[in-house]
Amino acid sequence: MDKDAMAQMRRRVVISSTIGNALEWFDFTVFGLFAGIISKLFFPADNPSSSLLLTFATFGIAFAARPLGGLVFGLYADKHGRKKALVVMITLMAVGTGLLGLLPTFGAIGIAAPLLLLLARLIQGFSAGGEFGSASAMLIEFAPPGRRGLFGSFQMVSQNLAFAIGATMAIGLNLGLSADAFASWGWRVPFILGILIGPTGWYLRQRCDESPDFQAYLAEKAAAAQPAKRTTLGQLFSDHPVELIASFCLIAAGTAINYVNAIFLPTYAVAELKLPLLNAQMGLLFISLANAGIAVATGALSDRIGRRAVLIPSLVIYAALFYLMLQRLVAAPTTTNLWQLQIVAVFLGVLAGPMPAFMTEIFPVGVRSTGASLMYNLAVMLFGGLAPFINTWLVAATGDKTAPVYYILFAAAVGLVGLSMYRGRPAVPEIAPQPAQ
Repeated sequence: MDKDAMAQMRRRVVISSTIGNALEWFDFTVFGLFAGIISKLFFPADNPSSSLLLTFATFGIAFAARPLGGLVFGLYADKHGRKKALVVMITLMAVGTGLLGLLPTFGAIGIAAPLLLLLARLIQGFSAGGEFGSASAMLIEFAPPGRRGLFGSFQMVSQNLAFAIGATMAIGLNLGLSADAFASWGWRVPFILGILIGPTGWYLRQRCDESPDFQAYLAEKAAAAQPAKRTTLGQLFSDHPVELIASFCLIAAGTAINYVNAIFLPTYAVAELKLPLLNAQMGLLFISLANAGIAVATGALSDRIGRRAVLIPSLVIYAALFYLMLQRLVAAPTTTNLWQLQIVAVFLGVLAGPMPAFMTEIFPVGVRSTGASLMYNLAVMLFGGLAPFINTWLVAATGDKTAPVYYILFAAAVGLVGLSMYRGRPAVPEIAPQPAQ
C-alpha cells in the first residue's frame, strides 16, 4: 500500500474504530442524565431515593455482561482479526440502544418493563465488552512509528464528544419540551437516534483492512508451522500477570473518575444539593468538549516523554482537587462551586490521552485484544458501572454528602499502585511484545 493509500486507510480506521466507542458512551451518558425520569417510569416507588437506587443498580448490573463480552470478542479478535470482531460488536450495540428507546414503561406492561430494560442493558454490556480493547488495538496497530499515544487518544476523544453530544441533546430536550412531553416521549429521542450509528459504523468497519501488525503476526505464526502449546488465555495469565494487573489498576482509576464525573455527579447535584439539572448538564458539556482536545494533546505528549510521566501527576492532582472542591460544594451548594468541581475533570482528560496506548501496547499482538478487553471490562464493571450506585449508597448510609471523596481517593490509589508495578519501555518494531513507557 502506498503512502497516500495508507494515510487514507488510517483516517478510515480512526473514524470506524471510535464510532462504536462513541455510541457506547453516548448511550451511557444519556442514561445517566435521564436517570431521574427513567427511575419514575420503570421503577415507580413511594421513596424517590429507592427508585433512583434501582435505576443505578440496573445501570451497574448490566456491567456484569461486559467481562464476558470482552472475553468472547477479545479471543475472537486475537484469532480472527480486529476487523471482524468490530463489525459484529457495532451491530449488537445498535440493537441494545434501539431497544432502550422503544421500551414500554412500567405503567404500560408492569414488571416486564424493568426486566426488558435490564435485557437491553445486558445486550449493550455484552457488545460493548470487546469494543474498547479491540478498537484500541486496531488504532495503535495502524499508528505510524512513535505516534501510538496520539492514535490511541482518539478513543478518548470519541468518549468526550459522546458526553458532549449526549449533554447537548439532554439540554435541548429539557429546554424545548414541556415536562409532560419530556416524560412521555422526549427522553426516548437520543436512544432512537443512536440506532442510526449502527449501520454507519458497520459500513465503515467493513471497508477497513485488517491491522498490519495482526497480519504480520498471522504470517509469523504460519511460518513457524508449529501447533500452539497453550491457549490464548493460558499464555495471557502465565506470561503476563504484571501487565494484567497494571492494566486493570489504571483502567479502574480512570473509569471510576469518569463515571463519577459524567453519571453520578449531575444526579447527585440535583438529588442531594438541590441544584438545577440544567446547570449540571451544562458543566458536563463544556468539560467534555475541553477534554476531547486535552486527550489528543496528552496522548501526543506521552509519545515524547513517556506514559507514566503524564499518567501519575494527573491522578495525584485530580484526587487532591476533587477532595478540595467537593468539600467546598457541599459547604456552599452553588452552581459556581459545582462548575469548579466539574472543571477539575480536565485532569481526567490528561489521564485519558495516554491510557488506550498504555493498556494495549503492554500486551503482545497475539493476546492484545483479549488482555486489554478483559482487564478493561473487569475494571469498568467493578469501578465504573457500580460507581453511581456505590456513591449514592455511601451518601445515604453515612449521611455525609462528601462521601464520594473516599471513593475517588481509593480509585486514584489503585491506579498509582498499578503504574508503580509496571515500568517497561516499548520496543520497535512492534511485532515483538511491546511494553509501555
